[in-house]
Amino acid sequence: MSAHASTAVAAASADSADPSCGAPLPVLGRDVTVPLVTGGEVTYAALDYAASAPALQRVWDDVAAYAPYYGSVHRGAGYLSQLSTDLFENSRVAVAEFLDCRDGDQVVFTRSTTDSLNLLAATLPADCEVFVFETEHHASLLPWRDARVTYLNAPRTPDEAVATLERALADRDTPSGHGAPALVCVTGASNVTGELWPVRELAAAAHAHGARIVLDAAQLAPHHPVSVQELDVDWVAFSGHKLYAPFGSGVLAGRSDWLSEAEPYLAGGGASRKVARRTDGGVDVEWHTTAARHEAGSPNVIGVYSIASACKALTEAGFDSLVEREQFLIRKVRDGLAAVPEVKVLSLFGDDAPRVGVISFVVEGWNSSHFAAALSAEYGIGVRDGLFCAHPLVRTLLGSDPQTQGECGAPEAAPGEKSLNAIRVSFGAGTPDEHVERFVAAVTELVRDGAQWNYRTQDGRCVPDTTTV
Repeated sequence: MSAHASTAVAAASADSADPSCGAPLPVLGRDVTVPLVTGGEVTYAALDYAASAPALQRVWDDVAAYAPYYGSVHRGAGYLSQLSTDLFENSRVAVAEFLDCRDGDQVVFTRSTTDSLNLLAATLPADCEVFVFETEHHASLLPWRDARVTYLNAPRTPDEAVATLERALADRDTPSGHGAPALVCVTGASNVTGELWPVRELAAAAHAHGARIVLDAAQLAPHHPVSVQELDVDWVAFSGHKLYAPFGSGVLAGRSDWLSEAEPYLAGGGASRKVARRTDGGVDVEWHTTAARHEAGSPNVIGVYSIASACKALTEAGFDSLVEREQFLIRKVRDGLAAVPEVKVLSLFGDDAPRVGVISFVVEGWNSSHFAAALSAEYGIGVRDGLFCAHPLVRTLLGSDPQTQGECGAPEAAPGEKSLNAIRVSFGAGTPDEHVERFVAAVTELVRDGAQWNYRTQDGRCVPDTTTV
């Protein structure tokens, strides 16, 4: 971005930017009130960060400051187009710095983590074998269907995870498998339990056996610093909407060779360097070898800029202080739930495992959808219920057949009936103390006294029954 353009955008956002690095960080929606079925209104407690985190106020202000200067990138000679192009490419630099990428790594902008991992799946070399734990979110469990996939059973300790991968990769080290490409896909933090995975150790195991590794950092990047170099991963994927950045953009960052050698993820303008008609009537195409190869079409400039803004905001706030405060909130929630005997918190690695602010649980005698609906309708608390797009993992944690199918996020029985789903509470840098305190008090009260309202199933969801009022 030119000095003048950069100054103009920065000046427009300066008036509304909050210079404080204290927590909680200001987010949009922090003052929204919602009605209660029991009467009155209450400030909404957004405790579903693992699905989509609220946008940071800083991000929103930066986007608002840029909006008057919006223009199409890589296409125009006009001032606004040139400014937008500079902003778009500078955002790529900001994301690379946020992830501590290596020299030569590419940062490709996508729509989401799901899109990023499907993009990587489309670039796999021939005969590539993929190793993935059954504990993954569907975004990192399912994109590899066209490859040779080895699904690994859920480990019960971090050491077991590394040992399981070591054995699987060792089995690959046969004359028939020697030298063939391989990829390991692993989450950084579980979207169900919040537990941190031993990414560095898994990366070492992968590389020791000639495999590469991609990190699904959708739940890790908003809570902890992610260094491509320190973790020694080959690629990392994450979504803006979980990183306090709205507008539906994502990132795939890492090694360039597979990306630049594969056919473009999408064919179209922007991905092509040169297109010419052949004498036989066909078309010859020369594709870009940079990140543009997989960014065909007009990109989501505002979404990309919002990711860069969020990366800068989190870095400036300081992850040390953010992590410290989040751990305080985690202890508050876990201690509160532990005081209710009917509550069972779901975990793979045990109570002492390090984790981010994502906690799933079930309540004895309650359908999870019924419980979540009551938290919303009677207390103004937004959580999530279901299988969290991680069906095999949740079914394993709940002791059911992991092959059983179910609709993502929807309860499978009416309130009060046996149903296989759980409740998830999640929070982060924008969560006030009061929200988690209200949540703990509400759980305690609901278990002790029951719901104050009647509920029914409507369109696959548990909702307050207003027909009897």
